[in-house]
Amino acid sequence: MEENMTTEYKIDYTVLMIIFLLALISLIILSAIQPSLPAKLQSVHFVQKQTFWYIIGSTGTVLCLFFDYERYRHFGYYLYAIGMILLIGLDISISPQVLTINGATSWYSIPGIGNVQPSEFMKLFYIFASSIVLTQFRESLEEDELHFDAILKKEWMLIFKLTFLFLCPVLFLVRQPDLGMTMIYTSIFITYILISGIRWRLLLGLMTSILLIISSFIFLYLKFPNFFYQYGFHEYQLGRFYGWLDPHGHSDAYGYQLLQSLKAVGSGTLYGTGFGHVEVALPESHTDFIFAMAAEQFGFLGGSIIISLFFILIFRIVSIALQCNDTFGSFLCAGIVGMIGFQVFQNIGMTIGLLPITGLPLPFVSYGGSSLVTYMAAIGIVLNVYGKSKQYMFD
Repeated sequence: MEENMTTEYKIDYTVLMIIFLLALISLIILSAIQPSLPAKLQSVHFVQKQTFWYIIGSTGTVLCLFFDYERYRHFGYYLYAIGMILLIGLDISISPQVLTINGATSWYSIPGIGNVQPSEFMKLFYIFASSIVLTQFRESLEEDELHFDAILKKEWMLIFKLTFLFLCPVLFLVRQPDLGMTMIYTSIFITYILISGIRWRLLLGLMTSILLIISSFIFLYLKFPNFFYQYGFHEYQLGRFYGWLDPHGHSDAYGYQLLQSLKAVGSGTLYGTGFGHVEVALPESHTDFIFAMAAEQFGFLGGSIIISLFFILIFRIVSIALQCNDTFGSFLCAGIVGMIGFQVFQNIGMTIGLLPITGLPLPFVSYGGSSLVTYMAAIGIVLNVYGKSKQYMFD
């Protein structure tokens, strides 16, 4: 087995090609919109900086590709603990490097590097820890023939552990506050609950409870905003929902971004306005609303290409998870699917008005350091799982 593991290593070139194309699209769009950015951003060379972050991210991909993913089972909890320490540091603001941007205290300013967002890296650490718990649960069921009561006890213990791992970072994300990041963690959590292997009756009851809790929060958020204000929520967060529900009624404030985004997407028609022809001024066009810029300049066809690339990428990762004969590797890929899939859906959905604006960038395309490095590292892990699963096929 050891000999095969050193001679039969495989690479999924489909995934690599998709990431390369998304990187190319990112640089093209950033280059096209650079002249139209606000004056305060004109001095920032986003194409150069994005190229730099892609180089750093590619380094992370290579490291995660050749670092045996099974070792995360041994120190995944330690990485999770480190991530929690960084989130706690943001909450108590013990360092002058802690930054608050757009109302969210989510960054450390690192000299010579820039702003680093720990919650981005924590997503992977959370996936590691949850995958360990799920793998241990599956293995415990296979060891002995257990009675109904014993299985039920293990299932409830699994739910408790997964919920604990989920709530620890989310409580601090809510305090930052960072609604978009909280939604990503929730997506990963729900993904893991759905594929955990617990019986469908318990699963149905659990998912119903989760939906009721989410619905209750939304109802309170919209009808009794003061309830949330006293716990640190801000008015602009509530305004995003109002701006989504009635953008024309809040066109001068909370609905402005959505209306401008819809106008940009609509003005692109089928083939777009052309490279560099930006007709609609849109805040955060290089980050959160980069898809709207792509749809404006390259039209429906350009937007469809981006969506198709993400669809193929997610399909490939799901296929790798299903084909992997290692439980831990499958759970790692499943968590990454939940992470990438939801963020793509949320970003494009808020761009076209299907979902409220949450400030989430488009993976691999939007400008950003911590987010891009995290997702590139995640791709390295997926490729690692694919390579190891191919090795075992020859054992």
